[in-house]
Formats: sequence, structure tokens, C-alpha cells
Amino acid sequence: MLRANITRVVLITLDGLGVGALPDAAAYGDDGADTLGHLLADQPAFRSRLPHLTRLGLGNLHPAAGLTPVSRPQACFGKMAERSPGKDTTTGHWELAGLVQTEPLPTFPQGFPPDIIAAFTRETGLAPLGNIAADGIEVLDRLGVEHLRSGRPILYTSVDSVFQLAAHEDILPVERLYELCRIARRILDPYRIGRVIARPFVGEGPGNFRRTARRHDFSLAPFAPTLLDHLHGRDLTVIGVGKIGDIFAGRGLSRSLPSRDNAQGMELILESFAQVWRGLVFANLVDFDMLYGHRRDPAGFARALEEFDSWLPRMQQAMGEADLLVVTADHGCDPTAPGTDHTREYVPLLVWSPALVSATELGCRESFADVAATLGEAFGVPMGMGKSFLAQLSRS
Repeated sequence: MLRANITRVVLITLDGLGVGALPDAAAYGDDGADTLGHLLADQPAFRSRLPHLTRLGLGNLHPAAGLTPVSRPQACFGKMAERSPGKDTTTGHWELAGLVQTEPLPTFPQGFPPDIIAAFTRETGLAPLGNIAADGIEVLDRLGVEHLRSGRPILYTSVDSVFQLAAHEDILPVERLYELCRIARRILDPYRIGRVIARPFVGEGPGNFRRTARRHDFSLAPFAPTLLDHLHGRDLTVIGVGKIGDIFAGRGLSRSLPSRDNAQGMELILESFAQVWRGLVFANLVDFDMLYGHRRDPAGFARALEEFDSWLPRMQQAMGEADLLVVTADHGCDPTAPGTDHTREYVPLLVWSPALVSATELGCRESFADVAATLGEAFGVPMGMGKSFLAQLSRS
């Protein structure tokens, strides 16, 4: 029996691990998207290399991926639909934390309007290059040489609500790039643009340019209190690992621990979890999305999933009877789909505790906010959105 009084939760977002197109995916150009299914169809050997996720129930919640469903899953399992419009990181994570949006964050696939560019140029003294929707590597090859000559930052966007500034570290030092992004964040707040992203890079020319690990996101602040705010307000420890501090603009966190990659992120999860007496560790593992989904690399995506699978037992061994592990995602990023953008998909839901005697199927949840409702109930913090599945865990 799962204890009623859960003391510690670790919530892990596998960034971009969708499990099949949502009913409205065609409206986003994502009809037929299936991140997990397609990457394992492309790399079938990895189906046997995910033993721990398979035992938890990943194949049960998404049999189309080719993973063998198990007769007695170790975790409660299901999948979740995104209720908010959109398919970006900010929207997905906010909904996991209990904020459901009714209007999508605005996007600018034709570039940002003249008033934004004029304000940025006036306040920074730099007229940006580009102002186009483009892939991050492609745009460096197209505009990197002119950037080296002129010193002007490269501005680009995507189908997401992002304002991305790229600069060579020898031309605009990273701290100067961060300063430009802070100015842009202030300008863009009234427009509700989700993220301003600093994209430092190095290299000597097209084909040689490469982005560095000193990326930094400057996010729009959540429009209402989230689960993180409520827990922190009750003096519970809330630690954000990876991009969580950026996504929530630092709000509701006792501590933020940025990570350079999945490997470091997983170590930080273990280290921070050991320091929590009562509270939440909320982590984002970004490599799936950033390195493999956007770059259309199914083999790399599958290897990263295998590495996470191999790490999972260490997390489970660190947990006690009153602890809870939740593994999910924020959107899809199908590496086999046309283009390089996120995909509108269901996300997995795996919920495990050492106290679970048997697993139950959690079904197809109507909102990511069910996670916030469940964790809120577990910690005695009622949430206004989502439907808790805590009772289903307690009956297991």
C-alpha cells in the first residue's frame, strides 16, 4: 500500500518523448507523429535495450512502439493529452505544474514585427541579423560569416514562441549575449513570447560553427501561481534540475541546478534528492529534444533513452517507501517527421514507488495538469486544475 503521506517526489521530464499524435495534431502539421514509436521503428535493436522502462510499463502504455507489454508492470502507467494549445517547452511544463493556457503563446514564423526589432536596436545599439525562422545550425552557416564581420547578433525563431539570439563567443562574450537577452526579455514581456534563448557558438566558418553548452533561456514568468509556488510557500523544498529554473523564471524554487547534458542532469537529480527531507525535485533532461529530436537523429535519441534506462535503477534504489517517481515528457519531437520542430503528441506517464505492490492503468489523462493535481493532493496543496490520480496509486 502506498503511504498517504508522501514525503518526497522526483518528477522527470524526458524532453520531447511523445508517444503518438494527439487528435488535433493535423492542425499543427503533425498528423501521424509518434516520437517513441518512430525512433524505435528506425532503431529496432533498442527495443531490447530498455528493460527497466519496459518493466515499468512503457510498452503497456504505448504498444505501437514495439516494446513488449509486461503482464505485471512495476509502475502505474498511462499517457496524457495536452489541454493547452501549442507544443512548446514552456506550455508543456507549465501545464505539468498546473497552469493550463487558453490562448497559445504567440509565434512569428515570418519574423518579428518592426516595432520589436526597432526597440531591440534602440536599447542595445545593435541591429540583429536574420530575423527569420530557421534551424539553429543552418542559420549559423548562413549568417555566421556576416556576424563575424559586423558583430551583429543573429536573430532567429521557429514554430515555437522563441526569440533566439546567437553570437560567437569571441565576438560577443557570453555575458554580453546574456545582457542582450535580458533586454529582449523586458521588451517582449508585453507580447507574451515564451522564451528568449541565448545561443553562444564557436568555430571559424560555415560547416565548422558549433553551439556551446552555455545556452541560457530567459522565460516569460508564469501568469499565475504554479505547483512549485504552492509547495515553496508551504516551506517544502523545491529543486529544479536542468532547464526548470529557466522555464519557470526562477519562481517557486528553493534552488536551481542547471545541467550541461543528460548525464550531469541525472547525477544532479540523485544528489539533490538526497538533500530533500520533504518536497519535490523537478528535472528536465534536454538532450532527447535538443541534440536528437531537432537534429532528426533517431539513433542518438534511442541511445539517450538507453542511457536513461540504465540509470533508472540508481534512482529507484535511492528511494524509500514514502517517495514517488514520476516520469513523463512535455511534448513530442519526432526525429523522423518532416522539419525540425516539436510535434503535438501525447506524453507518457509512469508513476512508481517502492510501496506499490501492484500497478494500475491510469488511462488516457485529459491534461498534463493531472500531475500537478496529484502531487498537490499528496502534499496537501489543492490545485485548481487537473484531476488527481493519487487514489489510484493508494489502491495499488
